[in-house]
Amino acid sequence: MALIYEVNLAVDPEIEQAFSRWLPGHVTRVLALPGFIDAVIEAEQRQDDQPSAFCVRYRLESAEALEQYLKTHAATMRQEGIDQFGDRFRASRRVLDVVERVGK
Repeated sequence: MALIYEVNLAVDPEIEQAFSRWLPGHVTRVLALPGFIDAVIEAEQRQDDQPSAFCVRYRLESAEALEQYLKTHAATMRQEGIDQFGDRFRASRRVLDVVERVGK
């Protein structure tokens, strides 16, 4: 069964527009790597002067594919965001097992 690799991003409001333009291209580059199936980018509605919140949910073929990504590509892909935006955003990550797909 597939695996979900979730990246939650808190972005300073001053860079929100630039970050939201940059993010889809970054996700596309990640999806080009082995083992990635697809991704969804979600945005939480911002409240006064709070950092914007984005959530990227990548679906991978297996835990082994994620392990290979983390060993081989993760540092480079993470550095891409740091090079572009410095410390103006924060990222947290979690891994979820897909127990069952329901619906269309």
